[in-house]
Amino acid sequence: MKQANGESRRRAAARPATGLRELNSISEAIIGATIEMHKAPGPGLLESTYEACLAHELAEGDHVVERQKGLPMSYRGLEVDCGYRVDLLVDGAVLGELQSTRDTEDIHRAQLLTCLKLAGLRLGLLMNCNVPGLGDGVHRMVNGYAPHA
Repeated sequence: MKQANGESRRRAAARPATGLRELNSISEAIIGATIEMHKAPGPGLLESTYEACLAHELAEGDHVVERQKGLPMSYRGLEVDCGYRVDLLVDGAVLGELQSTRDTEDIHRAQLLTCLKLAGLRLGLLMNCNVPGLGDGVHRMVNGYAPHA
């Protein structure tokens, strides 16, 4: 997989994006890469296949991509490493969770939100590749989002 190019890219990878514009830009890149990646094989493949292809597509776009990133958790001072992993961490700032299921359930959204909390990140994308068109398969989740009443 392509590594970070140049000093400025390494600095960007070391410092996760925190600004809304940066997060939106990364999110847009992930969604665009997912749509592009999905065009070739379409629905029906294993999640791991989509993960490898999307990671490659993003790396080709000069993004820093970590696959199967471990997420330890802490409970009352006890570090618990139970094998929680996120599919993709892009540019150290946005989680990408892929699935290949018939439907995206509320539990899938809850799991992504929990991963965002464990990672201390604000933005994640849940992408179901087992749909004919990805417009129905991409869900954006924001940690700490509180809609205005």
